[in-house]
Amino acid sequence: MRRLVLAVLYTGLALFANAAAADRAALEALREGSMQKLVFADPAPVPDTAFTGPDGAEVRLSDFAGKHVLVNFWATWCAPCRKEMPMLSELQAEFGGDDFEVVTIATGRNPPQAITKFFEEIGVDNLPTYLDPRQALAREMAVLGLPITVILDPEGMEIARMRGDAEWNGASAKAIIAALLTDGGS
Repeated sequence: MRRLVLAVLYTGLALFANAAAADRAALEALREGSMQKLVFADPAPVPDTAFTGPDGAEVRLSDFAGKHVLVNFWATWCAPCRKEMPMLSELQAEFGGDDFEVVTIATGRNPPQAITKFFEEIGVDNLPTYLDPRQALAREMAVLGLPITVILDPEGMEIARMRGDAEWNGASAKAIIAALLTDGGS
């Protein structure tokens, strides 16, 4: 009986692993252009380090549980961030809601007034102004250089990461997000 239970358990785990690998392969096949820099990985936990919300309140990535979250670490002085932010805004406008959210976190020295001015200059009004002034979350998430974008699944696990900017409003990015939301993929 014990062998039967172990055989069923092993088979179930193997099927789950094969399904996860197939899901990841399908997502990877959608990467074109700048999205080829997006690296998918097995789900991994992220730290629950606090950062600051627009109103000064403490926020944590776990506050976004239940939806796919695209977390973008950026700074006002970062030229690639300036180029990328309107594209992230467009992605939020198209997909944002109960199942998906773009969370932009200004890391390091980014005074709130500078962030407001930055968003006004580039015409972005639908993204949050979260702050990680001491880079605590960024350090714990191994954010080296900017921008860095991390995709979390609804369980709050990191499933993909990109170093550098990308065309988040392009067909490839939208296909990846749509596939995640359709399949509940991770």
